[in-house]
Amino acid sequence: MPVRSVAKAQRVRAATGPLARAVPRLRIVLVGDKRIGPGKMDLLEAIGRTGSISAAGRAMGMSYRRAWLLVDEANSMFTRPLVVASAGGVHGGGAQLTEFGRSVVAAYRRIEARTRAAILDEFAPFENDIVTDAGPVTPA
Repeated sequence: MPVRSVAKAQRVRAATGPLARAVPRLRIVLVGDKRIGPGKMDLLEAIGRTGSISAAGRAMGMSYRRAWLLVDEANSMFTRPLVVASAGGVHGGGAQLTEFGRSVVAAYRRIEARTRAAILDEFAPFENDIVTDAGPVTPA
């Protein structure tokens, strides 16, 4: 069987076994201590859905201040903004995920998917050795 077919077969098997619950928590360190990871990406996606930093933060169980600080930090990592916000007032403010921001989130999600596929491929040979909540997996 070609290597690609073996890898695909391992991924299919792993998708129903203990590896199905394996979740990468990918953090990318850009420069110094500037990091992008699942929390910021989830927040950016929530801003894209809600059009509001406040609403996105609430949906994620965080204060407006915390959400705003994360957006500010994410924006400071790039030369172009990921999110643009307008000040509140009588009609309220708002925030939009920029096209650049959508591209960054999409790239992160692609990397995350590739990482998950790599986990399934590389750990498939050890799947029967993974200890689960119910104990070791018994080979079929």
